[in-house]
Amino acid sequence: MTSFERHRDRFAAAESLCRRPAGAFAVVGGIALVVLLAVTVAEVFWRYVLNDSLLWAEDVSTMSLAVVAAAAVAYGAREGSHVCVNLIARFAARRVTRITDAVARLLGVAVTGMAAYALFVHGSCGLPCGAVTGSVSVPHTPFYYALGASLAAYGLLLASQLLLGLAVWNAEDPNEPAE
Repeated sequence: MTSFERHRDRFAAAESLCRRPAGAFAVVGGIALVVLLAVTVAEVFWRYVLNDSLLWAEDVSTMSLAVVAAAAVAYGAREGSHVCVNLIARFAARRVTRITDAVARLLGVAVTGMAAYALFVHGSCGLPCGAVTGSVSVPHTPFYYALGASLAAYGLLLASQLLLGLAVWNAEDPNEPAE
């Protein structure tokens, strides 16, 4: 029994814990969709009924979409709804896909970690860097942080899936995509 296999239950619990932030992102994303719908309805009413346009509508819509995108990344990671091509499994045995799964998850952790870091660094610049919307100058900082937090949550989930995949190396991986 390998060191990873001895801690299988702990890794499964850690993966379960890493899935929880996606639920919060789903709620926030739902609220952002409601805000986007309300802004769109208000803008249509103001523009076509009152013959006037809301100055802030495009800015709020754009920032709402950033929150929806952040929520979709985290929630999609939890539900396994991101696009994957399981071509290797068609041509190679499970012993090969164990290695490719581990490499892909490790690369995913690295990429999401670097992207989250870049979003936090760039987002922290805020107003001095001109990171504001065009019309009413809504600062981008909280939206960069939301996207960064979403990618960090995705990276943590990938890391927990990597560890769980190593723990079940000789068994069925619960996070392996269905064929």
